[in-house]
Amino acid sequence: MKKQYLIFTLLLSFLSSSLLAQKRYLDPVYSNTDIEVTSNVKYATNIDFLTSTLDNPMQIGADITEIKTAIFTGQAIPGKFFDPTDGSTDVKVTDLKMDIYRAKSSVDSKTDRPVIVYLHTGNFLPPPINGSPTGLKTDSSAIVLCTEWAKRGYVAVSVDYRLGWNPLAGTEEERKGQLLNAVYRAIHDVKQCIANLRTDAAGSNSYGIDGSKITLYGEGTGSYIALGYATLDKYTEMELPKFLNPLSNKSYIDTTTVGRIDGSGGLLNLYGAPSTDVAVQSVVNAGGALADTSWLEAGDAPMVTFHAVRDPFAPFNEGIVVVPTTNGNVVEVQGANLFIQKANSIGNNDVIKNMPAGNAYNIVARSHYGKTVDYIYPSPGDKMTINSDVENLFPILRPVASSVFTNQAGPWQWWDPQSPLATHELAPGITTHMNSLQSNPGMSPEQGRTFIDTIMGYMCPRIAVINGAYTVDQLSTDDKLPLNAASIYPNPVKDEVTITVNNLYRVESISVMDLTGRILKNISASNSTQINLSDLKSGYYIINIKTSEGVLSSKLMKH
Repeated sequence: MKKQYLIFTLLLSFLSSSLLAQKRYLDPVYSNTDIEVTSNVKYATNIDFLTSTLDNPMQIGADITEIKTAIFTGQAIPGKFFDPTDGSTDVKVTDLKMDIYRAKSSVDSKTDRPVIVYLHTGNFLPPPINGSPTGLKTDSSAIVLCTEWAKRGYVAVSVDYRLGWNPLAGTEEERKGQLLNAVYRAIHDVKQCIANLRTDAAGSNSYGIDGSKITLYGEGTGSYIALGYATLDKYTEMELPKFLNPLSNKSYIDTTTVGRIDGSGGLLNLYGAPSTDVAVQSVVNAGGALADTSWLEAGDAPMVTFHAVRDPFAPFNEGIVVVPTTNGNVVEVQGANLFIQKANSIGNNDVIKNMPAGNAYNIVARSHYGKTVDYIYPSPGDKMTINSDVENLFPILRPVASSVFTNQAGPWQWWDPQSPLATHELAPGITTHMNSLQSNPGMSPEQGRTFIDTIMGYMCPRIAVINGAYTVDQLSTDDKLPLNAASIYPNPVKDEVTITVNNLYRVESISVMDLTGRILKNISASNSTQINLSDLKSGYYIINIKTSEGVLSSKLMKH
């Protein structure tokens, strides 16, 4: 009996030390097999602008009356409105759905888990119509991001939103108006999703969430939605000159048709006002841009952003949004270089303004601040200066391409080149895979996952602080060893570097990271380790030493 008790005690001690080494909300505390996904949970129903034929006012009126009468009387919407092939109706509706990722109750009994809501990319058209294999809530990056968040103890929700516009509309004004309305409708959809999650959390709490801690994460097209969601709160913001139709001198967004800012009302809208508060506690975007920095005001949610500096479609600083579907111009917007600067200056990011200096991802991001780099246009547009006061922005620097639209926009994305969506031909001999590869050279699961590692390493500590799970001081203590705890020599180095760590600390791993945040080498290591760097190019790198007592990161120069 004593021997069994001793074995149990040792096992408990081992498990406790393992859990201490992995911190919830920061590190993966669960494995892939611990995560369950509940797919295609309906959260709303509304008019589908992708499949509706909206050119006969009399038929539209009759259809809307029948649909809204069914809703008002508690009846099901007739099936003909869900069927795009049924020619008896012009107005079509669609159910909007979400996939929910969370640790199984057998391994995680918490019922107050923070939520991250993921909004996919896709240019408001489904693949392959959008010219790409991506644009679904089940994209490769969506699945991996949501799984990784769930492994860290969050509940992740990947969301459908409504699509639909005509990229071949006859004028730029028509295309601009349709896209702006698509963003506006998607914001309404996401508000319904947030209300759905909060209402459930306050009742049966089916997914074990804390409805007061919701982060909105947008990728590409989803970024425009997420940033607009957090900042659009006045009708005058939709009446800036750039949002006015020159033919009518009125906003492209007609609220009498598509509904009020809260999502209620409007002829072509089925939503009522959200049943609960729909504010989010933080916003993260990867790519995309903010419609206008005047929308951003003190008190808006804190923001964290990842942006490929040379993205040709979403400007890093200020410029015109370009739609990858057509390479056509839409509207002037402000990118991360400007809106994060303002978010910091008005105090919205004060809670995360002093994140640990010793964190490898913070070191990488800050190493780019204040730099002037080569840009994608001919002179005088051949240089871009990354602002110096853009904490909480992770600038991603990829090589300058030979032409504007082959510069990398979303290196965190990847797809199966042999899938039906990827092999679809847009023109004879030109597949969606070939088309999308132009702005994502080197696309692969390995490349995508390295950038997702960076997103996790930079984003998760900030969200954990915003949610109150940790303070900045706690992270600073956890993430930084005494400077004399390790020596890295020679530095600068030509081929082989030796890393020696004080025996007071047990080394778990050592990684080498480049200044884009990609992990190039990750090895199990001892307290004295040699790493051969002869295969790396000359330049600066980050050595990240993870020990049982914390992390020490340092710059390294290679000749």
